[in-house]
Amino acid sequence: MLTPGAKKTHRAYVWAYATSQFADLAAVVYDFSPSRAGEHARAFLGHWNGKLVCDDFAGYKAGFELGVTEIGCMAHARRKFFDLHATNKSQIAEKALHYIAALYEVEREVRELGPDVRQQIRQEKAAPIIDVLHTWMIAQRQLVPEGSAIAKALDYSLKRWIALTRYLDDGAVPIDNNWCENQIRPWALGRSNWLCVSRRRRHDDDMKMAA
Repeated sequence: MLTPGAKKTHRAYVWAYATSQFADLAAVVYDFSPSRAGEHARAFLGHWNGKLVCDDFAGYKAGFELGVTEIGCMAHARRKFFDLHATNKSQIAEKALHYIAALYEVEREVRELGPDVRQQIRQEKAAPIIDVLHTWMIAQRQLVPEGSAIAKALDYSLKRWIALTRYLDDGAVPIDNNWCENQIRPWALGRSNWLCVSRRRRHDDDMKMAA
């Protein structure tokens, strides 16, 4: 972002707020802000106190204290294990991915169903997997070294377990915020192109002045 009066750019952010893929109205709102401070999220959400599917970004914490319900993003929890398995073929990470894949298999089954039926099937099929996964994670955490990469991956999920499993109790809530992240993907892909456009315009202006 180029601040008026300044001669150089600095990093700015676009926040995306969207309804879930299960909502009757598919909508996304983009909010531009000069920083990633949590105050921008709080200002945008105002007095809204619904359910927010998100990662563990600290900027959301104040909103949870004011009545917003935190829904943990399972995709972010999965990513911790995926990256670990991709880099060193961790067997613990591979096992975690196996459990999480089973949860997503349930989600594929209930994707096109109504919220009440979706919740019922989640309770019947996903909840038992969640219970086994939780017990397994606690046991593995006791075996791995403090400060290790696998300990950090396990801690990310265990410390947010209540938030990560709230989706089981509400069929209108998704298991992750991938749908919202996909809505902001064009911004991420366009950054370099837009920068080139800006540079080309400056180049053209310089050429006109030289002429």
